[in-house]
Amino acid sequence: MSAFTPLTLDDLEAGGYDTVIVCAPDMAGRLVGKRLTPRKFAEFRERGIAMSSCTFGWGISQDIGLEVPYTGWHTGWRDFLLIADMATLRPAAWLERTAIVLADIVEEHDRSPVEITPRQILRRQVAALAADGLAADVGTELEFHMYRDGYDDLRRRGYRDRTPTTIVHADYTVQQVNAWEPFFRTLRNALDASGLDVEMSQGEWGLGQWEINLTYADALDMCDRHTIFKLAVKDVAAQHGLSVTFMPKPNTGEVGSSCHVHLSLRDEQGGHPFFDHDAPGHMSTTMRHAIGGVLRHASALMAWYAPTINSYRRTNSGDFAGHGATWAFDNRTVSCRVLGTGASSMRLEWRVPGADVNPYLAVAGVIASIRDGITNGTDPGEPSTGDAYQQETQRFPEHLGVAAEAFLASEFVTAAFGATVAEQYGLTARYEWQQFLDAVTDWELDRYFEVI
Repeated sequence: MSAFTPLTLDDLEAGGYDTVIVCAPDMAGRLVGKRLTPRKFAEFRERGIAMSSCTFGWGISQDIGLEVPYTGWHTGWRDFLLIADMATLRPAAWLERTAIVLADIVEEHDRSPVEITPRQILRRQVAALAADGLAADVGTELEFHMYRDGYDDLRRRGYRDRTPTTIVHADYTVQQVNAWEPFFRTLRNALDASGLDVEMSQGEWGLGQWEINLTYADALDMCDRHTIFKLAVKDVAAQHGLSVTFMPKPNTGEVGSSCHVHLSLRDEQGGHPFFDHDAPGHMSTTMRHAIGGVLRHASALMAWYAPTINSYRRTNSGDFAGHGATWAFDNRTVSCRVLGTGASSMRLEWRVPGADVNPYLAVAGVIASIRDGITNGTDPGEPSTGDAYQQETQRFPEHLGVAAEAFLASEFVTAAFGATVAEQYGLTARYEWQQFLDAVTDWELDRYFEVI
């Protein structure tokens, strides 16, 4: 379990910090916020920092066209407040004399939590699980692609002609990735110095693909560290003239990047409800029902598990992204993999999400589905054996348009997360799909411009 001691206001002064980044995840899981001196941070810490609600009223590229009830022209793009969660204040060790703290978002007029924000959505699911006498330990397993080109260069040429950092398949190999160890040593040390608790790193199979694992933790802490981790990786890459993408499928015909979500349960007595020593594979009936809930509600939640157009390039492939409503013991071809040999290690691995996922939403979706499955005794069916890709199964939505409508129509989503959340994220997914449908792509120009 990850251990972390947050900084205090006194630590900021004693440590010579001159900048504090106060930020919160937006709908895409991207950090948005403001920078303050430590003196001003102490002044604004409790009263809150005003920020425009536009961050929850535009598309992922900050295009103003999305229409949602919460904010927009009809509300005057009002402000809300960032309230620093002091339990997350840590060094941003990859930046000079800088600390970073995550914030909760509250309404300016009465300081009530803004329901549609990712941290609040996850907090409510964690609280509901606690009311059942349970807590979740979570690990998010992120992959990414890294290129020898800087972001500015790639922007100027439309992100074309990228040069990957490895040009051979280097999954688990040592010699082929040793040349990059000076960079990754710097990165790992910065992540650890920031309290993100790196577990291990490795080269991955894809060209220029890498993986760094963080130690598991309780659900909110894991998602907080996941989000800061992505910022740090991009920043350190940029400092070295490199670029990183967490797109699930940045290259046609090549392997994608995942974010497998590992989750186990603890009860109030310190027991492990997923473990049964005498059951096949040591998997308890509780865990069986939990998996049933995850599979049952996956289609309704695909707008969270696969939130971008690019997500489905990966989930529709054979890139170890699962295959519909399938589960099995230690089998990488299924959507829900059962792992662990002892009580504390017994867990499910939800393999559908890609590296673009907003971790707060994905983990909230898994927790809500688990609770529903346990409550209703949902049967996941028999485990798959062999290659699940060759088996007939219930398929999940195959593009964001279908996923958006499934999310909006789902009684489970509305009941578990509230109508306000269902509308906010369903309309956002529908908007993203429509933007894609309206765009003329390079694929169309290459395929049709001259020959038609």
